[in-house]
Amino acid sequence: MTFPVVSSYRLQMRGPSSGFGFTFADAENLLNYLDDLGVSHLYLSPILTAVAGSTHGYDVTDPTKVSPELGGPDGLARLSAAARARGMGLIVDIVPNHVGIDRPEQNPWWWDVLKFGRSSAYAEFFDIDWELGDGRIILPLLGSDDDVANLSADGHLLRLGDLALPIAPGTDQGTGPEIHARQHYRLVGWRSGLCGYRRFFSITSLAGLRQEDRAVFDASHAEVARWFAEGLVDGVRIDHPDGLSDPCGYLARLRELLGPNAWIVVEKILAVDEALDPALPVAGTTGYDVLREVGGILIDPQGEAALTVLVESAGMDYHEMPAMLADLKIQAAVDTLACELRRLRRCIAAAAGADHPLLPAAVAALLSHIGVYRCDYPGQAAVLPKALAETQTATPQLAPALQVIAAALARGGEPAVRLQQLCGAVTAKAVEDCMFYRDARLVSLNEVGGEPRRFAVGAAEFHHSAAARARLWPQTMTTVSTHDTKRSEDVRARIGVLSQVPSLWAKFVTRAQTIAPAPDAATGHFLWQNVFGVWPVSAELSAPLRGRLHSYAEKAIREAAWHTSWYNPNQAFEDDVHRWLDLVLDGPLASELTGLVAHLNSHAESDALAQKLLALTVPGVPDVYQGSELFDDSLVDPDNRRPVDFAARRAALNALQHPKIRVVSAALRLRRARPDCFLGEYQPVLATGPAADHIVAFRRGDDVLVAVTRWTVRLQQTGWGDTVLPLPNGCWTDTLTGSAASGQTPAGELFANLPVVLLVRGDA
Repeated sequence: MTFPVVSSYRLQMRGPSSGFGFTFADAENLLNYLDDLGVSHLYLSPILTAVAGSTHGYDVTDPTKVSPELGGPDGLARLSAAARARGMGLIVDIVPNHVGIDRPEQNPWWWDVLKFGRSSAYAEFFDIDWELGDGRIILPLLGSDDDVANLSADGHLLRLGDLALPIAPGTDQGTGPEIHARQHYRLVGWRSGLCGYRRFFSITSLAGLRQEDRAVFDASHAEVARWFAEGLVDGVRIDHPDGLSDPCGYLARLRELLGPNAWIVVEKILAVDEALDPALPVAGTTGYDVLREVGGILIDPQGEAALTVLVESAGMDYHEMPAMLADLKIQAAVDTLACELRRLRRCIAAAAGADHPLLPAAVAALLSHIGVYRCDYPGQAAVLPKALAETQTATPQLAPALQVIAAALARGGEPAVRLQQLCGAVTAKAVEDCMFYRDARLVSLNEVGGEPRRFAVGAAEFHHSAAARARLWPQTMTTVSTHDTKRSEDVRARIGVLSQVPSLWAKFVTRAQTIAPAPDAATGHFLWQNVFGVWPVSAELSAPLRGRLHSYAEKAIREAAWHTSWYNPNQAFEDDVHRWLDLVLDGPLASELTGLVAHLNSHAESDALAQKLLALTVPGVPDVYQGSELFDDSLVDPDNRRPVDFAARRAALNALQHPKIRVVSAALRLRRARPDCFLGEYQPVLATGPAADHIVAFRRGDDVLVAVTRWTVRLQQTGWGDTVLPLPNGCWTDTLTGSAASGQTPAGELFANLPVVLLVRGDA
């Protein structure tokens, strides 16, 4: 029996060998709590066998087996049966684009290819560049090329430290280097810029699969198909489909395999002006587009100018950000993804029957003019011609090379596919993994699927997008926190309040720079907002939080790649940043920051509640990321994969005193009780009066009405006055407080208890 997906609760599964475990049995023990919360489906992170000790599961080593560490197929079956007994179901995150090869001996397909080369039964499973170098698979696993001399033979294995690789039959005689010379692979230094297979972005431990090959698809989806055939699972989330050769073809095959009732959502990161292709056989995306909207509607546009001036005081010309992003894309293509670019060049030259010395530069420049992850979906047909035109206009010297590219793309095929795959990787590396760690104007906007240069989301845009989603994608996922978000929803909500008090924030930062100047002004502006976002309201700074902030600072400055990077760490600069952070945490600024957080905390909590209620009630199927039913101060991964105190959340649900869990449980229970209302129309409800702009309200179906407040700093100063919200006919009850309202309801009465209301018509 299939259960309709009304809502989901994301659980991060991990085996005990990762440091702390969360298995199928642990999830089963949460069923009563999640059922009481109002959840319809448990949404599990990848559950197939992954690298031992994996903390996330995206490094799958055996796509044919459910992870034994999590409980294996029997554990999955027990969890599914227990959920179904409560009228609940399961959704599982699957990873078609790549597999984990960090420990080659744990991946049977990869091991076989390394051992037998092109004669392996799995040689066509991986996107291997057999033409690179001497025809062997180039593996960039060494500290330097010279480490080959230190290889040693151990039976049928080549070893170097913890690295173990297979020896081809009949090639095991001689020294380690001599045996290595006879293998189907060639080990090189990781700094060489060489890699013999398509990677997930630039991660060498994740090797791309060729899902366009039906044998690969069938082998890697047999276990997933079993889940649906046996009624264990109701839906799947597809990780990074843009990395595949043919996302549309893949999704069509998946729909055919899983059947018409399977709920399928894709991790498709849409640009602000990009629509999901309506022909895709899916329910929608994983919700980053909605995340931008529900967060953006709470940002005060009046703060934009002052925050722009503030960030420019750190030496950043904010109007030059588009040019910086273009440069970052070019750098990502030419440097970080150099081996992919070289492979694409060979492919283009072969297809076009011509080469050009500026071809790599032309490809990189072209990608800098493409504002989406990939543009070969049918609805994106105009993007590439436009990008070609813009590239030629901006860099006319590249015109001959651009013609070579166009000639290669004319027939489609491999050049077109590899260009699109490189486009997605370039976009991710330049935007998410770099620019979002540089842009310091308002860092809560620096989120996957976001556009920080579009400072806020207006009410008209918000309502129109929601109404369109209700018509076109009523069962898409909505979310405000995921395992990939740069900051939790509540941290973003608090930082977003700075848009309401830019002068106050500028005063604090200016004073902070005087007392404890950061090693780099722009870095200081960026880190200060994140420190503010997680700073405790009243308690002492804990040792764990100190450690988390240091870890975050190191990751942030390496991702920004201004003064240090993952590839080339600058220890002196990093030490300076850590000393500065300790000075901040232990010095006089700590008490000032505590005072500022206390002063603004009520506004931050108001926005957190508003954001959460919007995400739970706008068109779509809402997902609650583990633990976020209470206020959560998580930063980027791995910080957001820390253990969750579910005992505290059970207690909070029983007491229903915490405002956030009241909002979450009320909305989820209402969705479960009245699913038709939330699959129905979306209709804005417009307030009137002097503070009307401080209310965002809408109706779902005929009998549910949602209203939230925003920009509460100004509202605190002016009050509601005679602002009213016109309620449709009937008597309405707020499910959060039990208060009744009808007709032209004064805003002051409507929001007397909480900054949000969830109304149900009583005469329905």
